[in-house]
Amino acid sequence: MKFVLAASALALSIAPASAQNAALPPTTPKPTPIATAAPVTTQPVKPPVRRARVRKPVSPGVARVAAANRAATQEPQAQAFVNALQVYPFSDGTIYQVYTAPGAVTDLALQPGENLIAVAAGDTVRWVIGDTTSGAGTDKRTHILVKPFATGLATNLIITTDRRSYHLQLTATSRTAMAALSWTYPADQLIALRRAADQAAAAAPVADGLSIDSLHFNYRLSGDSPAWRPLRAFDDGRQTFVEFAASIAVGEAPPLFVIGPTGDAELVNYRVRGRFYVVDRIFDAAELRLGTKKQQIVRIDRVAEGDASRKGKRS
Repeated sequence: MKFVLAASALALSIAPASAQNAALPPTTPKPTPIATAAPVTTQPVKPPVRRARVRKPVSPGVARVAAANRAATQEPQAQAFVNALQVYPFSDGTIYQVYTAPGAVTDLALQPGENLIAVAAGDTVRWVIGDTTSGAGTDKRTHILVKPFATGLATNLIITTDRRSYHLQLTATSRTAMAALSWTYPADQLIALRRAADQAAAAAPVADGLSIDSLHFNYRLSGDSPAWRPLRAFDDGRQTFVEFAASIAVGEAPPLFVIGPTGDAELVNYRVRGRFYVVDRIFDAAELRLGTKKQQIVRIDRVAEGDASRKGKRS
């Protein structure tokens, strides 16, 4: 009987708790708080200050030299190539541009017969510079050979010979190099043409149709005896000829004045044919004058036929 009562009491003590638990609503678990990073304050980055470069003023003299060098530099011209040979016209004071490349030799050919005196370069450490010759005798020709060690190099080159001086600007490119270059010489050609013309004029007759039988040598020379004193004077009835020594071609030539009836000197038109003055008229008296403070004067007088030798002897 006691056991039944104890069991009943135990059931009564447990039942209310179970019933209470059944009556409570289910609990929702609280969300786990998420840790957030505290905001970090950053300082604004200032852009770097660009300082303007202060350029030093270029002196007027340096600017003038640079401008003159640019104006005097001659670049290769397409129409001046003969195959791979660039031909420059030579002119004193010109700077000739030469393009080279590592591993390639550029040939600078001088004029045949021209003798090399010296070669000077601004940079002799990074450039190979040598010389050789080709041909023999009057056709012997000097060649200057240049080659750079690296690209991007630049220097100047001066070549002096017994005839002239060459000024060149050497530039090293990566691959393109001039195979060879040479020069033409317009001044020499002009001198040769003038010499040929002078020789032709000297060999030509003084006048067309001259006959010894028609010449009159009745002229007398008087006055000073300068180096240019004429040898004789004569005429053919239409023109008067005054003959000088051959040295008149390289010395000073005096002007010719015709003396009028009143004694006044008049400058007469005449032309020079070799060592002769040719006057397109007959005159009775004329003078050759040279000098300013102290004039040298040679007088030419036409005299009667019997007063002078027809062989042109000077008096």
